[in-house]
Amino acid sequence: MILILKRDHDPQQLETLTAWLNTMGVSTHLSRGEFQTILGLVGDTSRVDIDLVKSMDIVEDAKRIQEPFKNANRKFHPDDTIIDVGGVKIGGGHMQIIAGPCSVESEEQIIGIAKDVKAAGATLLRGGAFKPRTSPYSFQGLRAEGIELLLKAKEETGLPIVTEIMESSHLPFFKDVDVIQVGARNMQNFELLKDLGRTDKPILLKRGLANTLEELLMSAEYIMAGGNQKVILCERGIRTFETATRNTLDISAVSMLHEMSHLPVVVDPSHATGIARMVPPMSLAATAAGADGLIIEVHNDPRHALSDGAQSLTPAAFAELAGQIRGIMPIVGKTA
Repeated sequence: MILILKRDHDPQQLETLTAWLNTMGVSTHLSRGEFQTILGLVGDTSRVDIDLVKSMDIVEDAKRIQEPFKNANRKFHPDDTIIDVGGVKIGGGHMQIIAGPCSVESEEQIIGIAKDVKAAGATLLRGGAFKPRTSPYSFQGLRAEGIELLLKAKEETGLPIVTEIMESSHLPFFKDVDVIQVGARNMQNFELLKDLGRTDKPILLKRGLANTLEELLMSAEYIMAGGNQKVILCERGIRTFETATRNTLDISAVSMLHEMSHLPVVVDPSHATGIARMVPPMSLAATAAGADGLIIEVHNDPRHALSDGAQSLTPAAFAELAGQIRGIMPIVGKTA
């Protein structure tokens, strides 16, 4: 349920209303927008008499929400959420490019790529330290050492870092990471999501390989219900009957998620297609569709990359693409 409050409501009235709702086991989430103030009710609202609530002086209107996700619902929070990552803003008209290698391989590699992508216009650095791989014999990442190398690259370039977490026990390694990424395979690792909900770091949550948008938002809800409202949604392609590409990029998810939720939406064209030459057109399509960011894999020597070289752009190819993206951004009302 949401309560739309009158613009001139008395703070004491709001305090009394909130206390009354709490006695019924209902928690509240206050959202102050430019034109409306909304009080979201989370929990079992069946005991709340909607007609009684509507009759209160402080309340303009009251509506029941049918969707199971509450905190992530745009009806709870009409204005776009803006996630601030060390001064780099994502959402609410701000679009950022996150770039870097699939895996951190060495100090020279990650620092070199970080300098290249920053020069081309990337504003955040991605790099895998803990790597989930289909085969147990594939490179699994440098783990804690990989994070240390990412932090060295941050020192050299100033770029905030984005890297993936595999399980809750790894959280101590992520204390200096700017954005914690939850991969597609962990989208419904609910215990991990609960633990991330108790942190104060931005979480980049990737859509699962075969999950609906509602399921993605319910996973975001796990994080937000724990108190962490800094969630960034990521469309990275879903598994369909098509085999020409690694996955099928659901561009429509960008617009639909913006309609369903106030959270920022970024697109990962690299994992979506698995083919480097497909990354530029899909990046431009995602930008035109209104994405709040792109996460693109870049490697200085893709043919010899330890993971996902086939979908990685060279620094030169990335620089060309970044220029094209910047050309589209003003047309769709986006700024860095």
